[in-house]
Amino acid sequence: MTDSFSTRTPQQALAALLDLYAPKRLLLIGTQTFPALQAFQDAHPGTELSQAAPGPLPAKLAAQRFDLALVIDCLEHIPKREGLELLAGIRNLNASRIAVLADLKAAGWQTTDFYALALQLNERFAREDQVLALFTYDLLEYKQVPDWLNAKFWANPENFGKYWW
Repeated sequence: MTDSFSTRTPQQALAALLDLYAPKRLLLIGTQTFPALQAFQDAHPGTELSQAAPGPLPAKLAAQRFDLALVIDCLEHIPKREGLELLAGIRNLNASRIAVLADLKAAGWQTTDFYALALQLNERFAREDQVLALFTYDLLEYKQVPDWLNAKFWANPENFGKYWW
């Protein structure tokens, strides 16, 4: 984590995330779309975009799986408990990758609230008195696979009947 601010704008950071993951199915939770998303859609017309207002996911969306979920301009408009439930539900059931752009001060959240959900702080952006933070979660990068977690150390059937404890 760093206390410095990014030299990029939030739009540039979101555009970079969209280009990196290139999702085929995208979930946007927030009050409106944004320019980086529109540019991505123009460049990738096959991307399926589903959008939901801040709050619990509608049943139709809650039953689906997405390549990436973007939560933008959302947490500032709902109670914190509802936001925690929303992010945890998306992380567990709906998407392997999440990006959250939030004004922590306006939302009443702390960085530790995001860490508790296994999200990482990627960048912080400052504009006048407003500070935005971009948090991400990627299931594939959440935890490194330990050296011992491979077939070499499992069961060892060749040792059956040789050794007794």
